[in-house]
Amino acid sequence: MKVSSRLPLVVVCALLSGLVQAQTATAPAAGKCKNWTPPAYPIYAQKLSDEIMATHPELISVTFHGVPPGQTDAYTMFAGSFPDRIGNADDPDDIDISKKGITIVDPRWHRTNDTVKKFVMMLPLRDASGENIGEIVIAYKNADSGKTEEAFFLASTHLRDGLMKKIPSYAALFAPAK
Repeated sequence: MKVSSRLPLVVVCALLSGLVQAQTATAPAAGKCKNWTPPAYPIYAQKLSDEIMATHPELISVTFHGVPPGQTDAYTMFAGSFPDRIGNADDPDDIDISKKGITIVDPRWHRTNDTVKKFVMMLPLRDASGENIGEIVIAYKNADSGKTEEAFFLASTHLRDGLMKKIPSYAALFAPAK
């Protein structure tokens, strides 16, 4: 008898717990769907992103994109200076950069829907052997500073190429940060 009298209480508690979790869950960024959840521990790629932001005051953001280990075709932002966006599914241009190794030079200061003037560089991310392993997106402040597209391109490739020696492999980006 005691078991049956407790069962409804257990069911009610489980339902209430699920309701509370659903109400307190963080919604993904507007229009973005999450396709990956980062591990509970900070990963090495996030440490690299944090270091870049700390040493480059000219940046608005830096993000790392690719397919997390153990997944297939789930292109996502897996580290970066906007933690709430980590796990967002990549846009088609991000996927092209990861797959094809192309670079996109994106001067965004003439866009009416972009409230912050910036210059965005989207480049293939490379490991220590020079292999393309994903994408790095670097957004610069002061897009109207008079710098040319060439100057932003050169600064971005210099930053990206300087990271190569710090990335022994793609898998290393997902290892626990030390």
